[in-house]
Amino acid sequence: MAVRRVVRGQSFDLHYRGTDAGACVRLGLIVPKRLARAASLRNAIKRQGREAFRLMAVQIPPCDLILRLTRPIKNVRAADVEQRKVWRSEIETLLKRLPTHLQ
Repeated sequence: MAVRRVVRGQSFDLHYRGTDAGACVRLGLIVPKRLARAASLRNAIKRQGREAFRLMAVQIPPCDLILRLTRPIKNVRAADVEQRKVWRSEIETLLKRLPTHLQ
């Protein structure tokens, strides 16, 4: 049975699974419509996740990652710069909390 490895944050969970040493790090994003109704909001969240991952990819050991939104986002607009900074900060924190050696 596979062990679930996850790093939990306030609004996101980061699931991870180690891969072969020669493999690269990969990212998957899950932003359900039931948690973020507007497509522009879902896209803004995914954009922040991809950018944080792109900037930190060289520091992350080879693994498969899935970033999942776990809490509903209400009364927030996609253009809200302050909220984007909050999401980005949380995602970066989750990526930094990954173990340095994965199996």
